Amino acid sequence: MKRTAEPGGEPRPSASDGTVDARTAHAYLRVSSKAQDHATQRAAVERAALARGDKIAPDGWYAEKLSGKTLARPELDRLRADARAGKIRRLYVYRLDRLTRSGIRDTLEVVEELRAAGVDLVTIADGFDLNGPAAEIILAVMAWAAKMERLAINERIAAARLRLEAEGRPWGRPPRLDPKTRAAILERAKGGESIREIAQATRTPRSAVARAVAASRNPPHPGATGSTAGAA
Repeated sequence: MKRTAEPGGEPRPSASDGTVDARTAHAYLRVSSKAQDHATQRAAVERAALARGDKIAPDGWYAEKLSGKTLARPELDRLRADARAGKIRRLYVYRLDRLTRSGIRDTLEVVEELRAAGVDLVTIADGFDLNGPAAEIILAVMAWAAKMERLAINERIAAARLRLEAEGRPWGRPPRLDPKTRAAILERAKGGESIREIAQATRTPRSAVARAVAASRNPPHPGATGSTAGAA
């Protein structure tokens, strides 16, 4: 028997035989802060399920109090695993943004994963049905929006790179080492200390120490352009 969480956050036992009753459904609830509760979402889900002739299983509630800006959430992970295992027939959510708010791409990823697992996804407050005749149109629009989002991100990155290059500033991550730390690393390296010893002594990641030491032993050719500072 495994443990699951009720909307209040307390774990409770649940069956693990994997069977799915024809009228039994599941629900995912999420609020962003611990000061909030799931009461409003839960009541709306229960009304919608009742209207469809469904009943949310006692252990069918997935609820958490976390930001939707990341997909790495314990209850969402459990929900997705149960869906892949065929344990969920129908899933109710108050709105799609309860699943994720990290962008249309992540939303589309979760929706398509649930549909591929045979899950009927019911979103109560969004005003559209992801299981009816218009479902493919809605998903096509979501896919198009995801593509536009990717293009917009790429355009912003390209514009930022052009601006920095025009200003004569290096492109990429800023240096991880300040001049004082770099000098200390090189001094210890000259003294014969290992990368590990230097990293521990200067409290610097080994990778950054290794790059700084390698750069000092293989300085750029006088005719090379750019800066190696960002590599560290």
